[in-house]
Amino acid sequence: MAARGVLIFLVLYFTLNLIQAKDKKTKPNVIVILSDDHGYRDVGYHGSLFDTPVLDQLAGEGVKLENYYVQPVCSPTRSQLMTGRYQTRYGLQHAVLDPLAPACLPTDEMTLAQKMKEAGYSTHMIGKWHLGFFEEACLPTNRGFDTFLGLLLGGGFHFSHSFPSAAYYDMHRNRSPAKELNGTYSTHVFTNEAIDIINNQDEDTPFFMYLSYQAPHAPLEVPEEYKDPYRGIFQDEDRLTYAAMVSCLDEGIGQVVQALKNKGTYDNTVIIFSSDNGGSIQDAGNNWPLRGFKLSMFEGGMRALGFVHSPILSEKVKGTVSNELYHISDWYPTIIEGIARSSTRGSKSPLDGKNQWRSIRDGTCSQRHEILHNIDPLWVVPGGRDWVNAMSPFNVSINAAIRFGDWKLVTGDNGRTGWYAPPDTNIVSISGPPTTDQRAWLFNIKDDPLEMNDLSEERPRVLKFLLQRIQKYYEQSTPVFYPDAQPQLADPCSNGNECVWGPWTPM
Repeated sequence: MAARGVLIFLVLYFTLNLIQAKDKKTKPNVIVILSDDHGYRDVGYHGSLFDTPVLDQLAGEGVKLENYYVQPVCSPTRSQLMTGRYQTRYGLQHAVLDPLAPACLPTDEMTLAQKMKEAGYSTHMIGKWHLGFFEEACLPTNRGFDTFLGLLLGGGFHFSHSFPSAAYYDMHRNRSPAKELNGTYSTHVFTNEAIDIINNQDEDTPFFMYLSYQAPHAPLEVPEEYKDPYRGIFQDEDRLTYAAMVSCLDEGIGQVVQALKNKGTYDNTVIIFSSDNGGSIQDAGNNWPLRGFKLSMFEGGMRALGFVHSPILSEKVKGTVSNELYHISDWYPTIIEGIARSSTRGSKSPLDGKNQWRSIRDGTCSQRHEILHNIDPLWVVPGGRDWVNAMSPFNVSINAAIRFGDWKLVTGDNGRTGWYAPPDTNIVSISGPPTTDQRAWLFNIKDDPLEMNDLSEERPRVLKFLLQRIQKYYEQSTPVFYPDAQPQLADPCSNGNECVWGPWTPM
């Protein structure tokens, strides 16, 4: 009987292992591609003169997400991608992370990379991190990524990989400075790394890749050959360079897709593309016809370029446009639960992201009807109409925004933001309203996606409902964590880091 029991145990053990091995091999690979300060207008399929054949084709053969939102600035978008949680849950609701301040994505937050490792994936981070690095625990390879090649700061020079001057280096392979890459253009660096990982990937192990390009974020730099096709099109040199940066980015993404096909893994890979926030009009980006720009709570600051491309999408959704409501935080449960067929158990609660895989893959309704865009109590614009202040449970001087169904509320804004036309067209920009003491704005985004018609006076009950909703989120939020800069400790040229940006607090 004992021998029979051992035999049964061995049969069950090996059967289970075979099942797990088969499941591991058939799990789809996932590549999340993030572009940086990429304007809503600045892609071919949104009417731009930019040459983006790869993005146009991938989006055209996949599902274009045209009601998809990120955060209006960099670090919060990336933190929500990594955690599936609003930044108000962990104190990152003000601005971006300062490299000179002792702050990072809180280390008790479970990251997408950690959960994908648990699901049996190899995990790779390439490109811009911008989630803090003041201590070792903050680094990508300590947040779930097996490998990392990229920059830790929020930006820098694309050839020298330095900031704010050539003396301060910021390109790393895992924990070590990758000084051999000095002089190689960042988009090429990141594309080549992605191709190398794909080429050397164990075919029996699925991979998760976070490919976070630095382009087309300022400073505006690109190899000269990418500018040549645009010299007869753009008169403005910054806009020309920006367009060339987007074309180089487009080319790189095409090379990554071709590497997947050459390796034989394309058919079992999901590609998710997203911009991280609206384009910066000061740095040649454009979000026409949307109102606003990077940093703004209007649509131009946070309605993002986005699409999903994969052979495993349902045939009925390939080549379609989705107007369902999606948010950057949704990728966390969508990738873990929907694509990787794993569990988000162990993640911090509450999760604000929704598993949207069935909605995207099969064209069903979104699981989301509400988005807290942000509440930043450190960004205050004093004022407000007496009747709104009297009825509002929320301080409308605080910069904040919330979406509920088709309705959107913006507070803490004087409303002067306008609509900025692409400089390469005959379209004329539209100025925002004249200065008033109004601080709360209400729009029906479905009927008025350009936010031209404030309905706060016409629909006071809707206004009050959204003010109550945002006050509830405010009461649940964690206080802002935005510590003072410590330049003497953090300066890599004076803290023993040999002028290489990196952790600067004692072990």
